[in-house]
Amino acid sequence: MADARSVAYVRTQAAPVLPPPALSDGALGWLRANLFSGPFSAIFTVLAVAFIAWVAPGLIRYLFIDAVWTANDGASCRSPEVGACWAYIGQKLPFFMYGSYPREWVWRVNMTLVVGAALIVWLLAPKAPAKQIGAFLFFVVYPLLGFILLSGWEKIGLPKIDTDVWGGVFVSLLVSAVGIVVSLPGGVLLAMGRRSTLPVVRIASVIFIEFVRGVPLITVLFMANFMLPLFLPENWTPDRLLRPLVGVSLFASAYMAEVVRGGLQAMPKGQFEGAMALGLGYGRLMRLVVLPQALTKVIPGIVNTFIGLFKDTTLVAVVGIYDFLRAVDTARLDPVWAGPNISTTGYIFAALFYFIFCFGMSRYSQYMERSLAKDRLR
Repeated sequence: MADARSVAYVRTQAAPVLPPPALSDGALGWLRANLFSGPFSAIFTVLAVAFIAWVAPGLIRYLFIDAVWTANDGASCRSPEVGACWAYIGQKLPFFMYGSYPREWVWRVNMTLVVGAALIVWLLAPKAPAKQIGAFLFFVVYPLLGFILLSGWEKIGLPKIDTDVWGGVFVSLLVSAVGIVVSLPGGVLLAMGRRSTLPVVRIASVIFIEFVRGVPLITVLFMANFMLPLFLPENWTPDRLLRPLVGVSLFASAYMAEVVRGGLQAMPKGQFEGAMALGLGYGRLMRLVVLPQALTKVIPGIVNTFIGLFKDTTLVAVVGIYDFLRAVDTARLDPVWAGPNISTTGYIFAALFYFIFCFGMSRYSQYMERSLAKDRLR
């Protein structure tokens, strides 16, 4: 026993912490995990790098090095040796932003956009205080303020400006914002109606959802533009911009309803039973227990619908609305700025506009998913 005790021992101090292997930590570890995790991953990585190396130099040269940055007309942009004509974007930027809105009153558009952006940041910031006040201002006060500023009110010195001259970026943002704000609560109501035990409510919801989802958005826009006045009194004609707003909102609500319904069906039955065991009625059950969890589960689907809606706003041009893309398409017909490089530059600028907004929505949704996942793990 004495000999065994002299040989055996117990470590009295912790062993030093060894550094991780070089290929599993840091930049090399990230490359191995994301770009070279296997043979196919390595092959696709090499092909992607080769493609970027082939395309990037020409793209950089066209967009920046050979680009025309200052010019009074399109003469200097018509040469096949030059690149993008950013001078054209600078000259036409007011038209891209506001359409034919009177230039002396564009401060009203700017104020509407700035106030709306501030309220959206307030609502979307995770740790922002008093969000109930922000929601009231955004959903109740802001629409009235925006309507007064954009349309005008003679009593306070703002002349009336018809929607015929509205256009550009702010119309695209207006249509998409109205569609997004209306589609989420509308989709929730339709999803709940489709799952209702009342046959009339369920059948009506199913018919509406399937009918709207069964036709393209262009058809809905035409129906809203030409058929909506038939359901209203003869002495009240809907505004030309209000009609596509209604059509876009109804179309997005139908698609949103199926996304929300997927979240509701993914909810465990025990959540319903536990809420009912606590004595919660249907309204409080859905508002406090079910919907918060269901909507969290389908954040990717909700944001995907929002992104699709934002891009589909370009279709309002078929009913005569001058959205941003329509403004770009119209501006390139100016004979002073005619030319192939000029048209290409306009469409590149439009693509960047839509990409920035869609990518921003995508990144924010991913941030919310990670944040909510951390909360659930706690």
